[in-house]
Amino acid sequence: MRTEIKYVLDKLTWMRSEGIWPNGPRYLWTDAFGVVLLVSLYEELADDAFLKEAEWVVADVDRVLGRPKGIRIGEAPDRDGQYFHYLAMWLYALAIVGRHRSQYRDRGIELVRQIHDAFLVPGRGVLWKMKEDLSGPYPGFGLGALDAFDGYLSYQMLDPHALSREIADMRLLIDRTAPDLVITQDLGLGMMLWMTHFFPDEEWARIQQPRCLATLDQMWRNEGYFCREPYLPHMKFAFTNFGVSIGLQAVQSMPARVKKLHAFFDRYRSGDEYDRAAITHVMACNAHFPGCLLRDVAGFPGTILAS
Repeated sequence: MRTEIKYVLDKLTWMRSEGIWPNGPRYLWTDAFGVVLLVSLYEELADDAFLKEAEWVVADVDRVLGRPKGIRIGEAPDRDGQYFHYLAMWLYALAIVGRHRSQYRDRGIELVRQIHDAFLVPGRGVLWKMKEDLSGPYPGFGLGALDAFDGYLSYQMLDPHALSREIADMRLLIDRTAPDLVITQDLGLGMMLWMTHFFPDEEWARIQQPRCLATLDQMWRNEGYFCREPYLPHMKFAFTNFGVSIGLQAVQSMPARVKKLHAFFDRYRSGDEYDRAAITHVMACNAHFPGCLLRDVAGFPGTILAS
């Protein structure tokens, strides 16, 4: 058994025993990455239990976080409202489950039609956060920098034909913002790299990929991590670094740093709630075993393996 798979299986066993994930409190970002992880394990190991567990997580997210339109950020009282980039990641997860159970792709398309027009500000951008009933922007929040890119990828993973109008909306925003967009946050850089690897021949990806790699090069610390921002050299988070790892693996860059990053954070303890947070450990699993987060595995666009 590959070392990475054993790492993931051991961590999943520990998380289940501690009630951390998937049997812990619901949080949409973590659940999206977790569902992709479970489907990746199903495809790698041909064990139906992982696909069934992925379907269980989807059902539980619907039960706990589902709203008449859209999906709440998280189960905790302070995780109210809806983030577009969380929804987009959830759409990606539904597309991945939909490779094997096509009804989840249909559910993803339905979710897009619930949220897209509410979040979109035509010609300007995508709202970063909205009120829970999607009646308006969440107070104090504006447009998201990466949200159009998030939607562009996830919509195409679901169905580029059924969602052609929505994809065109996002592409207009991408073409408008990509030339001048400079990302400096670690997780944002990792996610942008990850998204570019699905569209290597598109102009925005050719602009963003080298720009993000150059910024990350400045943010690397020889202890074994990428700092949070270039001006915060000592600030580091495990889960965001694991997101950077995913992006770097997607574009096949900095493999030695990825290996060193994994070794650093496998022993690192922050001394706060993140040491036991599901987001830390699920993202660690995805970084060690990207699986269906990679285009060569996930298929693109709209690949259905079975019904």
